[in-house]
Amino acid sequence: MFKRSLFLMLVFVFVLTSFVSAQNYKKEYTLSYNVGPATPWGMGANYFTDLVRERTDGRINIKAYGGSSLAAGKQTSIFMMVRNGSVDMALESTINWSPQIKELNLFSLPFFFDSYKQIDAVEKGKAGQYLLDRIEQLGVKPFGWGENGFREITNSKRAIHKPEDLSDLKYRVVGSKIFIEIFQELGSNPLTMNWGEATTGFQQGTVDGQENPVVDVLIPLKIWEFHEYMTVWNYLVDPLMIGINQQVFDSFTPLDQEIVAQAAEEALQFQKMLARYGLDNGTAKAYIDEMIKNGEDMGYAKDFLATWEMEDGSNDPFKYLKAQGMKVNVLTDEEKELFREKTRPVYKKWVKTIGEDIVEDAIESKESVQ
Repeated sequence: MFKRSLFLMLVFVFVLTSFVSAQNYKKEYTLSYNVGPATPWGMGANYFTDLVRERTDGRINIKAYGGSSLAAGKQTSIFMMVRNGSVDMALESTINWSPQIKELNLFSLPFFFDSYKQIDAVEKGKAGQYLLDRIEQLGVKPFGWGENGFREITNSKRAIHKPEDLSDLKYRVVGSKIFIEIFQELGSNPLTMNWGEATTGFQQGTVDGQENPVVDVLIPLKIWEFHEYMTVWNYLVDPLMIGINQQVFDSFTPLDQEIVAQAAEEALQFQKMLARYGLDNGTAKAYIDEMIKNGEDMGYAKDFLATWEMEDGSNDPFKYLKAQGMKVNVLTDEEKELFREKTRPVYKKWVKTIGEDIVEDAIESKESVQ
């Protein structure tokens, strides 16, 4: 009898403590993401907020802000804003956080990854765990991994088959040192600017090309309106992660922490599979199609795929781009090797910056799925 009474008392105290803690929650939490809502990235952000709101019965209400608007468009500022608490959380790219966390440039090593299996293996391996631990040490609670995707190049001038084809072309690239150095090594003239400035440059002829993932960015932004040529070279990948200010996360009850963590895992997997739709071996398509069938996508995936569905009802990214008038060429292994060798000096330099041990761990993970 005494034990039963004690148990009930402990349960009551736990529930009461959780209730009191929940009463101290903010009315609304802010979440930043980099692009627009009509992209897999944006849909992943909103899917996460929906899951959390639903599963906490509204205790945790998160509002997602796209276009890095909370940072006035300064994408690389978001990590520090989450860390210092001016933004509560973010669904962001490793690229945008790499200025503060140099090790994240692992994913930007030129021609380091050859497949989605390799990417997944590295994220789940020692290197991926090290990166998550490193972020947490800096005051941000991380959850990985989503994905913006392999980044491909487009331009308005010519098809690209060898490094010399990039000579003198002006390419809009991410404002990260490793990106700039890669394109300089290839003989291109890299320029950094926001997307609005880039599209103006495309129209005026002052910018020739750009690099971005296909499904998550180029199709939603209708890149064919600016460029005729696309080269599929998979030169580097752009993973995403959810980061939450550590004090904010610690303020949640244990139950709500568990709910948030589970929602982050599910949202990132949903986002990754949507960004890979039609690009991998069919795994992503099967995953998303099953979610749509069961109504688990909350309408996000169904609505997104409808915007670029072909007449036969399929969603093949490259066939779709060709149907819009683009000329798409996929580099052969031999052609890709020319680019890999040309950018070898950049690779070697950045291995030292990232940390040789981390890169070795990543290589070991890659080789485990060869």
